[in-house]
Order: sequence, then structure tokens, then C-alpha cells
Amino acid sequence: MSTTTANPTTPQVELEALMASRRTPEQARASRTLLWRERLTSLWAPLVILGLALVPYIILIEFVPAAAAWAQPLMQYLALAMLVYFGGLLVYRFASPSERALRGPRHDARELIEEIERVLRRVPGKIPPEASARLADQALQVEAASLAGDASRLEKETKTLDKQATQELGVWRKQGAMDFFSGFAKALAVAVIIRVFIIEPYRIPSGSMLPTLEIGDQVFINKFLYGVRLPFTNWVPFQIVRPPARGDVIVFNNPVRPEQDFIKRVIGIPGDTVELIDGVVHINGVAKQRTLVQEDLLVHNKGDDGPWYPERLLYYQETVGEKPHAVLQEDRVARRRVEGPYVVPERHVFVMGDNRDNSLDSRYGLGDPSLGARFVPYGHIKGKAMVIWMALGYGGWFSNFFEGTGLRTDRLFEPVR
Repeated sequence: MSTTTANPTTPQVELEALMASRRTPEQARASRTLLWRERLTSLWAPLVILGLALVPYIILIEFVPAAAAWAQPLMQYLALAMLVYFGGLLVYRFASPSERALRGPRHDARELIEEIERVLRRVPGKIPPEASARLADQALQVEAASLAGDASRLEKETKTLDKQATQELGVWRKQGAMDFFSGFAKALAVAVIIRVFIIEPYRIPSGSMLPTLEIGDQVFINKFLYGVRLPFTNWVPFQIVRPPARGDVIVFNNPVRPEQDFIKRVIGIPGDTVELIDGVVHINGVAKQRTLVQEDLLVHNKGDDGPWYPERLLYYQETVGEKPHAVLQEDRVARRRVEGPYVVPERHVFVMGDNRDNSLDSRYGLGDPSLGARFVPYGHIKGKAMVIWMALGYGGWFSNFFEGTGLRTDRLFEPVR
């Protein structure tokens, strides 16, 4: 095993730079072509493309709501194209013998070269330049075999590089294994931070928000809009953009049933007096506009474990915030002529479901009617619902095979208003 060390002041050249300096222009072009070919034939490629498009889409519809009229169809077409893309990749992978034979060896070769690159970056000046040059030369042999599409040669050259890396890098390679676990830990930490503080998925479990949100809709919630909610504490130390506003659809940890998360619409904010008179929302004594749109809107609902069942309800358009939203009611005559008044305390909100006669909301103790009116503390709010990214509800693709539940492509990327 080589134990020679270079002068600490000797600059360490990265493996990729050494390989690049030894390639001919033709080899460089072929290497770039192979790199992009592997990226575009990865099963992750359609998901990455769709994810990259989803980020600007969410920003666009949040700040320019009217843009959803043309942006949502574009996203739906893109999703369909990516689904076809993914299916095509699967067919190609199974139908091409050369692809099946080369996929594993190419993956192993790429992982090995990346491992050597990580070690060289981690110990600059520790590996002799001539050792790095030898590794680069052998890595080029691996690359040449990969470009030639020769699976047996590729496996042979990769094994040679593996042995050479053990010899040239010595103890540094053993320590380099820690880099892998360190990198995995960093990736996991990033994923946790994104989920806890930035964006989180949530599945709609009930029909309390019909017709805005249907059972099986899966939404992304904005977790930083109202402020950073510290995990396991139900405490928001500071506000980031703004407090919850009337009309926002929020996901919150139910203070009455801590094991459950609910999704409802904010109707009243701190200091408001909320009252329903003949089904019409009054805030601080002022009736909010409500217009009957349809007398028999057909929706589909279901219990926890029961089948889907149809309902025909009155469909109103109501405005309690800046934007109008849909509201359902069973009959023209409200179930209760007067509900309230409810006075919203500081740092709390009053919430209701859009399916007004089928929602255990603030009016009904957030699930325990015996408690009377209950409000949602700021600290329990997880975030604001932004967009439907997946819809597995009544009807849609393959619903005949899953007791009426299918993929609803018509609801994909629909903004939550």
C-alpha cells in the first residue's frame, strides 16, 4: 500500500479536471452525450422535470391568481407528458437487452468515480499528484468502456479502478466511507427542514371542505407564510410574511383532538365577532356577500370505511376575504337560523368547512360539540393550503378497479381558493 504523502502546499487537482485534461475533443463530446443520456433515461428524470416546473407554478398562482386559468392546463399537459415519458422509459429498460446489461455496471462505475472524487476533495494536498494522475487514467479507461457499450469490459475496468483506488488512496478511502453517511445525513436533514418549515403534503380525509377540496385530494401547504412553527411545541415565535387572513384555507393540529390534523377555512380573525344568520356569515355586524349559483350540485362523499355516495346540495358563492369561494348547504332554509355570535380571542382564528352542514368546525367544538365553540390558536396552524398536487378521489382513471376511487387528472394542480 502506498504511504507516500505529497507536500502539504501542493495543490490538489480534482479527478474530473484531470480526466478532462486528458480527453480529446471527440471524447469530451461523447462523454457529455453519455452523461445527458444517462440523466434523461433515469426514472427520476420525469419527476425532477415536473418538480422543477411545480415550484415556479406555485409561486405564480400565489402572487398572480388569474394566471391559473392558463398555467394550470399547461401543468396538466406537462404531467401527462411526464407520465408518458416515465412509461416509455420503463418499456425501453425492459425491451433493450443492452440497456439491461449496461445499467448496473454503469451505475457501479459512476458511484466509484464519485467516491474517488469525494476523497480527493476531502484531503487536498494529501494524495501525490502522480497517484491522482494514475487514477484519472484508469477512470478514463472505465469511461471508454462505458462509451463503447461493452458491459464485460466495463466491469473489468471498474474492478481495476477499485483495486487501484484502494492502493493509491489507502486509509483515506476507508475514512471516505464516512463521507457517504455524512452526505446521506445532510440530505435527510434538508428533507426534514423542507417538510417542517417550508412545504408539506396533506391528504383530504373527509367531505367537510366540499366542493373546494374533495376526499382524496392531496395538497401542498405553505409552512412559512404565517411564521416558523417549532415542531412538537405548537409555538410560532415570530411572523414571517403575514398572519392568517379571512378566506385562507389552513391545515392545523386540532387543539381538541391533538392526534388529528384538520383543514378548514378561516372565517374570523382575532377581535372579530362572527355570526351566521339564515346561513349568511356576518362579521362584526356586516353580512358577507353570498350568491346562489346552483340548486342541485352533485358531489360524492364517503364515510371512513364506507362506499362513495352521491349528494345534491345547494351551491353558493361566498366572499369573506378578498376572493370568493364555494359553499354548500343542504336546504334553502339553514339548519339553524342563528349561530353565534362567536368572539375570536387574540392569536386565534375561527374556522368553518365549506360544506357547512357537514363540518365539525369551530361552531361544533372542532369535533366535540359538547364543548361549544372552539377556536384555533396560531401555534396550532401548520400552514396555508396552496395547490392540489395529486387527486385520488371519486371517478377518474382506474376507478372501476378500486371501488370508485381513481386518479382525477382534471383536479391536478388546481389552486386552493
